[in-house]
Amino acid sequence: MAEKVALIDYGAGNLHSVHNALKAAGADAVEVTADLAVLRRCERIVLPGVGSFRSCAEGLRNCTGLIAALEDRVLGERVPFLGICVGMQLLATRGYEHGETPGLDWIGGDVLPVERTDEAIKVPHMGWNDVALLPHARQHPVLREGEAYFLHSYHFVADDGQDVAAMTDHGGGIVAAVSRDNIAGVQFHPEKSQRYGIAMLRRFLDWQPA
Repeated sequence: MAEKVALIDYGAGNLHSVHNALKAAGADAVEVTADLAVLRRCERIVLPGVGSFRSCAEGLRNCTGLIAALEDRVLGERVPFLGICVGMQLLATRGYEHGETPGLDWIGGDVLPVERTDEAIKVPHMGWNDVALLPHARQHPVLREGEAYFLHSYHFVADDGQDVAAMTDHGGGIVAAVSRDNIAGVQFHPEKSQRYGIAMLRRFLDWQPA
C-alpha cells in the first residue's frame, strides 16, 4: 500500500468522505493538502470534485503553482493519479457548465450536459448504476465491473475512445471511467459506492503503472 496519498484540497471536493474511504481501503497516510512540498513527496494523488466544472476549474487555478506541480508529478514523474467525479471531468480539454471553461487537457475531450432523451430520464443522473468495462480495459489494474453511485449533470465526451475505460447507461451511453497510462478517472463516487468503491480504492493504492 502507498504510505503517502495527497488528497488535493482546492475548495471543491468531498474531502472528509474521500479521506475516510481511502483510510478504509488501507491507506496509511492521507494528507488533505494543496501544499506543493507535500505534492513533491507523495506517492499517489487523488483529485476529488464536487460542484460545477467552472467553479472547480477556477478553484484549482486559484491555488498558486498547484496545476504546474500536478503536471510535474503526474505527467512528468508518472505518479499514480485518480480523479473523482468533477475531478475526472477536469482531465478534459474543456467544460461547458456555466460557459466554456478550460480543463487540464490531460485527456482530450469535452464535458457536456447529460441529455434527457425522454421524460423518464432524470437529470442529474443520481443513484446506483452499472459500470461496464470496455473490451480494451478489461485487464485494467484498478477498474472492475459492478455497481457504483453516480451524481452528476454533465458527462465526459472523450476525443479518443481508447481513453474511455468504462461506460454506464442513463438514456444512452455515459462515460463512467477514463484511463491513460498512470491516470485514472471515475465519474462515480467510490466513497459512496460501499464495497465496490472501497475495493476500487484498494486497487488504486496497490497500482504500480508500467
